[in-house]
Amino acid sequence: MEGRLLKKLELSLLILRLGVFLVFAMWTLDKFIKPDHAARVFEIFYKIPGLGTISVYVIGILQLVITVAFLLGIAKTWSYGAILVLHGVSTLSSYERYFNPFKTPNLLFFAAWPMLSACFVLFYLRSYDTLWTIDILNNKKQR
Repeated sequence: MEGRLLKKLELSLLILRLGVFLVFAMWTLDKFIKPDHAARVFEIFYKIPGLGTISVYVIGILQLVITVAFLLGIAKTWSYGAILVLHGVSTLSSYERYFNPFKTPNLLFFAAWPMLSACFVLFYLRSYDTLWTIDILNNKKQR
């Protein structure tokens, strides 16, 4: 790939990664700052009732590890794949909201789809996402 085009692609992927990280970072912080809210989200959207504070904290710690690995580009196949799967499940678990888009706040749920697209692009083009990454446990670049 031409050098200048590659630099543009790398910068674009970095910006996508930072944007996706920001959303996941906020969702992770929610688990520590408002564990009762996170527990309600798990009950309503994932049909997992009765999560206590400790359970939410454990989930938050796991999500924090994945999110930081994603931010730093560590083990991209696994960390980018995990982010894609986590957001895919999150997007699909809100399916009832898509059937009635103009009932407040359902329209906001449609923002999940462009982010899911960004997660897919980052996973699919992970070997080109090299700016500000740590090359630990990453597959060899297959360009």
